[in-house]
Amino acid sequence: MFKVKNLTKIFGSIKAVDDVSFNIMKGEILGLVGESGSGKTTTGRILLRLISPTSGTVKYSGKDIFELKNEELKKFREEAQVIFQDPYTSLNPRMRVGETIGEPVLIHNLVEKDKIKERIGELLNLVHLPAYYSQRYPHELSGGERQRVGIARALATNPKFLVADEPVSSLDVTVQAEILKLLLELKTKLGLTILFIAHDLMIVQNLCDRVAVMQKGKLVEKGVTEKIFCHPTHPYTKILLESIPQIKI
Repeated sequence: MFKVKNLTKIFGSIKAVDDVSFNIMKGEILGLVGESGSGKTTTGRILLRLISPTSGTVKYSGKDIFELKNEELKKFREEAQVIFQDPYTSLNPRMRVGETIGEPVLIHNLVEKDKIKERIGELLNLVHLPAYYSQRYPHELSGGERQRVGIARALATNPKFLVADEPVSSLDVTVQAEILKLLLELKTKLGLTILFIAHDLMIVQNLCDRVAVMQKGKLVEKGVTEKIFCHPTHPYTKILLESIPQIKI
């Protein structure tokens, strides 16, 4: 689905992403792992065309995403969506849940206006929230419920690809496991491809098909998850594996 080649992003004197190359296969969950400042979030934002690279190419279904225009760009915007890290700040506190989820549906003209309420209900059902939550405001929800709303919003345009940018890092451990289970369920049900960004390598063990490890802007190791966990080759990967206890899902 994605072919990333020699990707570099420089901010001033800082090389946030340094000559990174990898592929994302259709239907897989690829874990992009590294500590804060390793360049993983910048990489994810480039793949969504939220920021431009200094050099290198990103091809989606064989086409350079930075050459897309008009209808092709609109289609890419619908097909590539993001789940943000912090459910407390990524939702507009003045908008009800229904408005938040329905907004991208209306912007992209995906359903008739008289069908929008039905579509919002479908999206809430996908993330296991009752339809009446559409009338609630973010402050009336728990952290896990807010993140479910964020996921529903990301699904509103019927995307094929999601960047999940540390979507459980601000949640309690038990809630983390629930959200990870939900992502696995949605991946299977909707045929999603997911780039799952995390600083904790252990959290991706039961979630991701493959893992790519970043350190200081460079991709230091990548491979099938089982191989990475059983036979890590890079010292940094070994440190990550030894540092944080596992979350079972």
